[in-house]
Amino acid sequence: MFTTVLIANRGEIALRIARTCREMGLRTVAVYSTADRDSAVVRFADRAVHLGPAGARASYLHIPSIVEAARLTGAEAVHPGYGFLSEDPDFAEICQANGLTFIGPPPHVMEQLGDKSVARRMMAEAGLPVLPGSVGAVRSPGEARETAARTGYPVILKAVAGGGGRGMAVVREPADMATAFQETRAHARAVFGDERLYLERYVDGARHIEVQVLCDTHGNAVHLAERDCSVQRRHQKLIEESPAPNLPDPLRRDICAAAVRGALAVGYVGAATFEFVLAPDGSFYLMEVNCRLQVEHPVTEMVTGIDLVREQLTIAAGEPLTLRQDAVKPRGVAVEARINAEDPDRGFLPTPGRLTEFFPPGGPFVRVDTHAYPGWPIGPDYDSLLAKTIAWAPDRDQAVARLDRALAEFCIEGPGVCTTTGYLRRTLADPRFRAGRHTTGLVAEMAAEAAALAAR
Repeated sequence: MFTTVLIANRGEIALRIARTCREMGLRTVAVYSTADRDSAVVRFADRAVHLGPAGARASYLHIPSIVEAARLTGAEAVHPGYGFLSEDPDFAEICQANGLTFIGPPPHVMEQLGDKSVARRMMAEAGLPVLPGSVGAVRSPGEARETAARTGYPVILKAVAGGGGRGMAVVREPADMATAFQETRAHARAVFGDERLYLERYVDGARHIEVQVLCDTHGNAVHLAERDCSVQRRHQKLIEESPAPNLPDPLRRDICAAAVRGALAVGYVGAATFEFVLAPDGSFYLMEVNCRLQVEHPVTEMVTGIDLVREQLTIAAGEPLTLRQDAVKPRGVAVEARINAEDPDRGFLPTPGRLTEFFPPGGPFVRVDTHAYPGWPIGPDYDSLLAKTIAWAPDRDQAVARLDRALAEFCIEGPGVCTTTGYLRRTLADPRFRAGRHTTGLVAEMAAEAAALAAR
């Protein structure tokens, strides 16, 4: 096992990783931009190294600075968290070339799975169901229309290098393809530096089910059950839970087994999330594989009692999994809500500002992952996530009620600062969510209903 870990990230995930490292007796190195010089992880870590100005390209995405920080502090391993460089195979390869253990899959596996069109082909070869669509990238609106004609509308265009719910567009009519193609390609070029798109059939009324998988370097793999992430706004997850409600046990077993089979087929190492579309008829299809820790990983930790960051660290150190599939026994229900500094009444516009009050909730079986505190400045340079609130209970009704209570208890104030807390509570109260019968269309349905009510 290495002794010092550099955390190549910021915010709540950097602090969350540092806490597990401390519990394991590992020294931590935080890296930070000028905007984050007073961040919680900088105060918590054993060492902290300034990377550069606030802009991510000059700090958290600047690989030479991160490698130099590791060299200066004697770090032997790098944990990338999620976002930023977490799924960059070049960064993983550069870490290896500089004698640093990258806490994630091998670079070549990450490169293959990071190319969504390649990943689709590999998973299909491994026997996983994939949605009908393009074999590789589609190069023009005309080619996209031809593929959609074979696939059938509606379809969804996706960035080959995409992730985090960005770089997607649903197309329902041939006449809309050209505009959607050009706009999505421009977005993909700007965000991912790769303008390639692929196309697959879009399933209306679907649910988003994902499976957490752990694989070691000795050929062992286990799944830690599934999560339902169907509450989404523009493909961005808002509320996640485990286990998925109203999922028949045979279907649950099939989805989880497919994820393990896919991970072993590509020689995966580390923590991965296999994301599936579950159609109304009960058929399921692989969407993508995320080669990193997920934002919503706490719900899995709450129902299994397994620290995913600890598992990532021991796997990266070459140790075999101590978990066996028959020993993974999820208990109860956990539900997570992401609190963002955004204004739901203005199209979820980010609301930067300085926090004057920040008092997270407490009580039994409530977990809050956050980096914020009174006086913390919410800047415009990074993601607007302020906190994740997770509640556990023996059953779903109690878990949802506990999460609602916790959100009501949360106090976040600051000039100009708005949060999504009230919106999340309204979502939890929606009858479709309460019944566990919601789909990925829930947020759009709620918006349409609110607009119709306002128009009366």
